[in-house]
Amino acid sequence: MRVIAKSTLRGFWENHKDCEQQLKSWYYEADKANWINPNEIKKDYPSASILEDNRVVFNIKGNQYRLIVKVNYEYKIVWIRFIGTHAEYDKIDAKKV
Repeated sequence: MRVIAKSTLRGFWENHKDCEQQLKSWYYEADKANWINPNEIKKDYPSASILEDNRVVFNIKGNQYRLIVKVNYEYKIVWIRFIGTHAEYDKIDAKKV
């Protein structure tokens, strides 16, 4: 999958050093993945939440942080829509970011 954009993750882990390794791991795993549907993501990430409009919420660092992406399965693209603390996640609408 092509992840857009790693710079978003990098900017976040530069400010939240405790999740750098987890975000790097997620990036490299997603980059090598060949997800064809949400079930493929759930096989790799059982705790991921599948939302409408091809959005997926990943728990990072034991659910301390949340990562929301939008996936285009046909074109193999993953867009990072949000990365933040669990408290910040609670203040947004994950279906609209």
